[in-house]
Amino acid sequence: MPELPEVEVVRAGLEPAVTGARVLHVDVVDDRALTRHDGPAEDFAERLTGRTIAAAVRRGKFMWFPLVSDGSDGGARPEALVAHLGMSGQILLGRGREAAKHRRILIDVQPGGTARDGSPEVPVELEFVDQRTFGSMAIDTMVPTIDGAPAGSAGAVDSREPDAMWRRAIPTQVSHIARDPLDPAFDDDRFVAMTRKRSSGIKRVLLDQGVVSGIGNIYADESLWAAKLHFDRPADRLPRADLHRLLAEVRSVLGRALEDGGTSFDAQYVNVNGQSGYFSQRLAVYGQQGKPCPRCGTTVVREAFMNRSSHRCPVCQPAPRQRRR
Repeated sequence: MPELPEVEVVRAGLEPAVTGARVLHVDVVDDRALTRHDGPAEDFAERLTGRTIAAAVRRGKFMWFPLVSDGSDGGARPEALVAHLGMSGQILLGRGREAAKHRRILIDVQPGGTARDGSPEVPVELEFVDQRTFGSMAIDTMVPTIDGAPAGSAGAVDSREPDAMWRRAIPTQVSHIARDPLDPAFDDDRFVAMTRKRSSGIKRVLLDQGVVSGIGNIYADESLWAAKLHFDRPADRLPRADLHRLLAEVRSVLGRALEDGGTSFDAQYVNVNGQSGYFSQRLAVYGQQGKPCPRCGTTVVREAFMNRSSHRCPVCQPAPRQRRR
């Protein structure tokens, strides 16, 4: 499943094309892509066509595109186009491209900028592709953020609207998701306090989207290896210093993954131009079972964890002692 780096790569790739763009036409090819939308395909297309997109925003693994109101809604709550990539979702950007095999939704937009000769930019297509149909798009109302800070990662603030209402609003479908470690408004002390109240293993906490978002199995394993922590170390027994160190490693891993365009093991994750990410070439432990640990040379192992797997170095990340009953 795409995690924070992969979704951020897609968001950043879409941003120049969609910011200030007007939606010209919407074609819902497969209604299964609207499982999160409250209404039929006709409603989705009608409510989106003609709207202007203010920006591309992300929190954790969710993206959304705030929709500018034309004033005809009588002051109703602001809305956004919400996108979740699920297991295999892609949003491809282009013009006149041949339809992808698993195309689910096609959105034609007119970019808001102008070409070098001063003429309007040519329309572009946003193609939502999803092989396994776990991803979705929806139009959702937005509510103010609880802390009053910008809702998620977005591009540079437009000097003409530095305090636009949408910046501090979040779609209701995303409002329960905690901030991610790359969010400027992420509260390290709050994360540490919440973590130390949980007796479960530390990896379960990293995967809990109510505590911290955007970290999936790949980056949890890589971060725990970097911090020399076993995935089942009880969170409430970890010193604050270890948790702050873990956060630093999480940010380092996510940052390096972003530099490499994310992690691609197959064609199910690509950026908006259909290109793969290359962080898989720098993975230390995830998927590296049977290979030597890059730090000490011990053979990396894979172990069962929550209906999936965890990867670790037995020497660098020793198993915790059993608790006494």
